[in-house]
Amino acid sequence: MTAGLKCNLRKGDEVIVITGSDKGKRGKIIDVNTKTNRVVVEGVNLVKRHQKATKMGQEAGIITKEATIHASNVMIADPKTGKATRVSAKVLKDGQKVRVAKKSGEQLAN
Repeated sequence: MTAGLKCNLRKGDEVIVITGSDKGKRGKIIDVNTKTNRVVVEGVNLVKRHQKATKMGQEAGIITKEATIHASNVMIADPKTGKATRVSAKVLKDGQKVRVAKKSGEQLAN
């Protein structure tokens, strides 16, 4: 069993896809899987799935949903400029550890 890789991405972060067929698209992170180092981004990597009607009110048919994308293929959008940036950690004077955008130095929401 391998441990999860280090991932600076959090649920709710605004990210930009930097490579692949969806390059340039941006969206919010819906889910993060640290064991496989993959994320689900809203409106990115859409796939079609056939769904069987399982409940009385649910219809069968083809649904479109987001598939996972590797965390290395996305970068956090800088809150100040909106461009892709790397993330670093910074310890504040009160001892709290926060994530900081490398390009602008802006603090990211935790």
